[in-house]
Amino acid sequence: MSPAGRKGPLVLSCDLGTTSAKTCLYRVGDGALELVASASAEYALSFLPGGGVEQDPEAWWRAIVATTRLALERSGESAASVRGMAFCCQMQGLVLVDRDGSPVRPAMSYMDQRATEQRRRGIGRGVMIAGIEISKLLPSLVIAGGVSASVKDPVWKYRWVRENESEVFARVATWLDAKEYLVLRCTGRACMTKDSANATFLYDTRGGGRGWSGLLLSLFGVEPSHMPEVIGASDEAGPLLPAVAAELGLEPGIPVFGGGGDLSLIALGSGAVAPGRAHVYMGTSGWVSAVTERRVVDTDAYIAAVLGPVPGRYNYISEQETSGKCLEWARDHLALDEIGVYLERRTAVDGPEGRYASLYDLLSEKIEEVPPGSGGTIFAPWLHGNRSPFEDSAARGMFFNISLATGKRAMFRAVVEGIAMHNRWQLESIRRKVRVEGPLRFVGGGALSPAIAGIMADVLGETIETIASPQNAGALGAALVCAAGLGAIGGLAEAGELVPPNAVYEPRQGNRAVYAKAFPVFKELYYSNRKSFKALNG
Repeated sequence: MSPAGRKGPLVLSCDLGTTSAKTCLYRVGDGALELVASASAEYALSFLPGGGVEQDPEAWWRAIVATTRLALERSGESAASVRGMAFCCQMQGLVLVDRDGSPVRPAMSYMDQRATEQRRRGIGRGVMIAGIEISKLLPSLVIAGGVSASVKDPVWKYRWVRENESEVFARVATWLDAKEYLVLRCTGRACMTKDSANATFLYDTRGGGRGWSGLLLSLFGVEPSHMPEVIGASDEAGPLLPAVAAELGLEPGIPVFGGGGDLSLIALGSGAVAPGRAHVYMGTSGWVSAVTERRVVDTDAYIAAVLGPVPGRYNYISEQETSGKCLEWARDHLALDEIGVYLERRTAVDGPEGRYASLYDLLSEKIEEVPPGSGGTIFAPWLHGNRSPFEDSAARGMFFNISLATGKRAMFRAVVEGIAMHNRWQLESIRRKVRVEGPLRFVGGGALSPAIAGIMADVLGETIETIASPQNAGALGAALVCAAGLGAIGGLAEAGELVPPNAVYEPRQGNRAVYAKAFPVFKELYYSNRKSFKALNG
């Protein structure tokens, strides 16, 4: 259908990931969202001594500008057709800005591990429960519904800057995350959505959100003046500023909605929004998340419920530090010597999707030639430490039980099986606290591969559903936020009806038996090696 023959407003959704941004244009109408055009661009991730991981916020902005202009050009639509926009972004980073809204230093990624000493001194003294100082654990659980127990939690990054970069810290006016910085850039308004505020574990989440907790800010040494106002996902943060609209190639004054973090909006875009529904995400990082109507926390397994975009519902999430990143590692270090085969299969699309699509195409073809279980080889996917169901920044990946018969294809399959076995461990931990029912939705780049989806069903022993364009789940979630904000849909709870399954994978009984044997060995790999991890990497 020609652009002129289509009906319904266009909304623009920008998905800012760990190493790339994607901008999508969706048309809202007739009880569905239609993807009209998309574009993506990459940016750098800097790894620094001592566990530092940083990015340049200006690089994010350049990627947003480039992809917005390109997506609009590809759509054949006029700028006047776009009626609203929202961002879906990586979470638990730290972007500190001055009074003019300019970053005072590079953004600290959610992967940053430099604040080990700040965390140790912050929660490692006095009477302890589950390795956390009781005077901070109990108020955090009561007020925030979770606690900053991981070295990667943003409060420790904040304190690291305060202690190590005092001149920089003195210029700080506001604490933001990646999405909030982009919203500020577009509207001039410094604000956070409830999910981002929740993820600081300094926000009172009782009753759906009561505001910043003065007690927790004091206990964790945070300046109250640094905390922005908090709004909902589909609330309007402000109109698009004229100068910014000119950069983006859009009309000034269109509403910019609150949006959400990647967890929140990928959950929304997966369609798993009803209580008890769950989804598995395989992107650069990954997670397993279930929807619940109550605050839940498991301090032993480092799992917490985060306020979701649907009012009154939470996403109970178990995070995986490296998920699809393990497949990239396997591509770069196991496959590129077969570069002729790789290049022959490369698809000519922009950004990382071109590589990922060909990688998943290649995997689908090759790993299905290997029997389930990879000949007994097991891969541990902890290439950059891990968050849940154990938190250990020193943990690293490994191939276990390699024999003379083990080839590269078996190792490729073992990587996929290892990611899935970690997801099984996460799902097992989630079920200790909340109800999970119905098919699991599988989204992210990994869900592009039928072979990976089939392995996921076999390893988890669950029915797996994928959606159309699963790599765009976050952007689709942001588009749903726009649709709700514009009144084009009744509310975000309708996402389950607006996002139908595209394919279904049932667990194969014979394969389940193979993984049932391997799974206890997989878990034991961590417990048997954690002292060695600490000796080598601590």
